[in-house]
Amino acid sequence: MSSSGVPGEIPLQGKAKKIHIIHSKRKLLQMKRKEELSHNIRYISKVPVRVVMDVEFLRVRPEDSLVTLITHLSDEESSAVVVNDDGKLVGFVTMKDILHFFDVPTRHSIVGIGLLKKYSVTRATRVEDIMVMKPITIRVNDDLGHAIRLMIETGKHHLPVVDEERCVHGLFEVKDIIRLIRIVST
Repeated sequence: MSSSGVPGEIPLQGKAKKIHIIHSKRKLLQMKRKEELSHNIRYISKVPVRVVMDVEFLRVRPEDSLVTLITHLSDEESSAVVVNDDGKLVGFVTMKDILHFFDVPTRHSIVGIGLLKKYSVTRATRVEDIMVMKPITIRVNDDLGHAIRLMIETGKHHLPVVDEERCVHGLFEVKDIIRLIRIVST
């Protein structure tokens, strides 16, 4: 009989002991998971970027129209690499860059014909009008540890992958890291 006198009730000390055991087992399980994840993260940081980068990505030319770029962006794609005829990187465009193009002027801006023309998209508006001309890149032989640090430091979620001659080999995105983590964590 318990201290409360109710038959079948576990004494207060017994309950506390069972709760302590359950919490201890949870902590042990959490520590084991953290250890496994830590091992996986150390492994992931050594993987070359070229192994996980996307090799099928949207390529556009500076002279392509903005309308063409927008029509080619699919649900999966949120960026485009701007290349010249030799396949060398000349710029980069993300959905955010497109949104910035349409950013409404502040209250204190002087509205003139030139400013109004900027916000009207015509067939004459070209990719080069909105592209980032010197995008942050990652080298094809760099490892994920370097790429992750670069993404964290710069806040960029997409990095064109280039070689020494700036030829584009792929596109590296945060989703590529998440995909790899899923693979090594299962």
